[in-house]
Amino acid sequence: MIKRDSHSQKKRPPMVLGGFEVAYVEPKKPSVWKVVLKRLMALSLVMVMLAVLVVAGADVYVRMFSKGLVHDDIEEIEAGRAGLVLGTSPWAGEGRRNLYFEGRMEAAAELFHAGRVTFLIVSGDNRHESYNEPREMRRALVARGVPADRIVYDFAGLRTLDSVIRAREVFGQERIVVISQRFHNERAVCLARHFGIAAEGFNARGPERGVAWWRNWVRERLARVQFLLDLYVLDSQPRHLGPRELVPEVPDPQSSDT
Repeated sequence: MIKRDSHSQKKRPPMVLGGFEVAYVEPKKPSVWKVVLKRLMALSLVMVMLAVLVVAGADVYVRMFSKGLVHDDIEEIEAGRAGLVLGTSPWAGEGRRNLYFEGRMEAAAELFHAGRVTFLIVSGDNRHESYNEPREMRRALVARGVPADRIVYDFAGLRTLDSVIRAREVFGQERIVVISQRFHNERAVCLARHFGIAAEGFNARGPERGVAWWRNWVRERLARVQFLLDLYVLDSQPRHLGPRELVPEVPDPQSSDT
């Protein structure tokens, strides 16, 4: 007795369409690897969409809560606050001056000379001897006519969060003007307000749109996600606090001269 292949037993007879016989072909089952690949692609697409939503949500949050608190016009800055200058490197590579640094120094000096701030806290990174943002900022401000005794060093401003919290906890300031570019000020002011500091931002000029601008734009979008994680998930704190430090006296804006 001849055994028939089980597959051959399942063959269907040809169909007749328009007078022509059309053979029926069993559809091939997709390979396991193709199924896995399709599922991985679908999962990757979902993850990308979630990442976009998180980044966009963080950006909207920062923009919404900083609205009306960051200013381009110096006349909108209330007088009597301390200025918090956020640090960055004075050099952009290949011996070129960093336009973000230059813009912040110009804005800080403008605020001081206009009487909007009575002293400036220069807060930046000083992790090793060869890299000292606060000293470079102080040197640049003195060159712009700001008296050295109205400039206070903060050598532990390793992150924006550190700079903002230390302005209150170490330097005792409850009312500050944050001085940086708009994208940075928006996030810094949100941080300050979250921690109970009455903060406004004065927007410094920066470079025109180019490679550096887009690089900072992307980095800021990611920093805003980290900002939400720091506040609402990780409960991040400054790396260094330490005792209170003396600062120049800030006049009480509520008092009036007689």
